[in-house]
Amino acid sequence: MATNLTCIHENAAGIDVGSRSHFVAVPPGRDKDLVREFPFFTEDLIKLAAWLKKCKIETIALEATGSYWLPLFDILSEKGFEVCLVNARHIKNVTGRKSDVLDCQWLQQLHSYGLLRPSFLPDQITEEVRQYARHRDGLIRQASRQLQLIQKNLVVMNLQLQNVVSDISGDTGMAIIRAICGGERDPKELAKLRNPRCKNPEEVIAKSLVGNYKAGTLFALKQALATYDHYQRQIAQCNIEIERRIGKFEDRSGGAQQPKRKREAKKNNLGFDFQQALWRVLGINLMDIPCMNTSTALTIISEIGPSVDKWKSPKHFASWLGLCPNNRISGGKRLSGRTKYSSNRIRTALRMAAQTLERSSTALGAFYRRMKARLGAPKAITAAAHKLAVLIYRMIKGRMPHNEKGPLYFEQNHKERSKRRLQRLAEQLGYDLVEKQQTEEVVMVN
Repeated sequence: MATNLTCIHENAAGIDVGSRSHFVAVPPGRDKDLVREFPFFTEDLIKLAAWLKKCKIETIALEATGSYWLPLFDILSEKGFEVCLVNARHIKNVTGRKSDVLDCQWLQQLHSYGLLRPSFLPDQITEEVRQYARHRDGLIRQASRQLQLIQKNLVVMNLQLQNVVSDISGDTGMAIIRAICGGERDPKELAKLRNPRCKNPEEVIAKSLVGNYKAGTLFALKQALATYDHYQRQIAQCNIEIERRIGKFEDRSGGAQQPKRKREAKKNNLGFDFQQALWRVLGINLMDIPCMNTSTALTIISEIGPSVDKWKSPKHFASWLGLCPNNRISGGKRLSGRTKYSSNRIRTALRMAAQTLERSSTALGAFYRRMKARLGAPKAITAAAHKLAVLIYRMIKGRMPHNEKGPLYFEQNHKERSKRRLQRLAEQLGYDLVEKQQTEEVVMVN
């Protein structure tokens, strides 16, 4: 293999990242030791960088192993090295190279021949926004867990609040729960805390609040409520930091105001005008997409930033998200078209957004329903998510507004495509495709 390939990076090194130590390989002739092991302490990482400088290394390849690569990556970048972060899945399909020493040497060899593709890494501002956004998602999940515990304790005491209000975390539900934790036990007094917009009357709510209050369960309920409030305060602090970091992005709106706004859900909102901030960062109204909400838009901005220039085309972007069909072919036979596994957060957000198109009176909704009728729901969700990814790429790349043409336009466009496909098939088979003329029967009335 080595004799048939041209060395592209002569001053390349490879690092096998571990939890306790890192193994570093350099080209032959740079040092008496071709491979060295360095512990994970900061002073040892600084020594690692100094040794690579001594060996005249310019570019380094290392695996993205858990979170262990982050401190090493930061130190090497500060020292001026060109660091190529590699997906471990791309280099593990070789038998016999499973030791740490052989792994780092294999990385060095592949990188010297230019056979490694670097992973996407955002800029500094985007990375900061991503850290806060991911932490915020974790806090929301923890807060949801506390709501589940609150509901469980209510059921144990036979307080069927969840059956008379649509959401126990709403105004009515939280007011009643706080009153119960404050010592109120009278069902009629608790029912008076009902929000006027609640569908069920006070009599029904009061009937659901007659239960068996237990000291131990009440204690657990108070603890869960206090923890839920704590997470809500933490989420509010994250919202403030996200607003500050998004304000550091370049203004691409030209000072213009957002032309159209979409109604936002009050639950888990960001606490600031995120739609206007999104318009300022992108210069286009991403919320024009029918199934787009602030949560999905925040995921996109926090993961890739305000630009998609890292990807050559929408197809490259969709492939990076893991929304393209796999192309496993052997012996001229296609073995599988299943999409590859990916934990990409944008992919997950787009798939969740695609599920909301079920009853959408839009062109995207018509596309989703047609795909669901043909392929089933799982494949239809992936197909709709792929379409959303392509649409988002084109909007950000060309700053093109989304023009919603409705489901009738999609149906007509689908009919025209089917007609052209049939015409091509008829020509290949030597037939002429003749359109059936629709005649109207005229009835003469005397």
